[in-house]
Amino acid sequence: MERLVGKKAPCFNMATVNGEGTKFSRVKLEDYKGKWLVMFFYPLDFTFVCPTEITGYSKRVKDFNKVGAEVLAVSVDSEHSHKAWINSDLGRVNFPIASDITKQASQNYGILVEDEGIALRGLFIIDPEGVIRYSVIHDLNVGRSVDETLRVLKALKTGGLCPIDWQEGEKLL
Repeated sequence: MERLVGKKAPCFNMATVNGEGTKFSRVKLEDYKGKWLVMFFYPLDFTFVCPTEITGYSKRVKDFNKVGAEVLAVSVDSEHSHKAWINSDLGRVNFPIASDITKQASQNYGILVEDEGIALRGLFIIDPEGVIRYSVIHDLNVGRSVDETLRVLKALKTGGLCPIDWQEGEKLL
C-alpha cells in the first residue's frame, strides 16, 4: 500500500445519517474544503469497541470544533443500519456517520480487510487543503485515544516542530 500522509486525500461520496438518527444526506471530501477533518473508520455497527469510540469522540466534538475541525465517523454498514443503531443502543451523537457500503473509501484509504469485508480502525486528519497530515490504523480490538487525536491535531495546526508529548501552549522546537 502506498503511503497517504502528505498526499491529497482520496475523494469520497457517501450516504450519511445525522447524529440524531433522523435525516439522511450525502457527504463528500469537498464539503470539508477550508476545514480540518478528523475522519475515523470503525468496523461495524452493533459491536463492542465501536460504541466506546463513537461516544468518546462525540463527547469531545466541541473540543474539535474549537480548533476548527469537523468529525466524521465511517463504517461499511448502510446509513439505515447507522440510523437503527443511533435510535437503539448507540444513542445520539454529535456528528454524522457515513456509510461506506461499497467499501470504496475503506479500500482507497488502505484499511479494508477484504476477506472480512470490514475496515480496520483507521483515523485520518485531513487539512483544509485536502491533504492527509496524520493517520493511525489499529487492530479491530483496540480503541483509539480522543486525547491523542486532539493533541496531534493541535500540533499539526501549529505548523511547527512539536517534540514528543508536546501539549498546546508549550514551546516549539
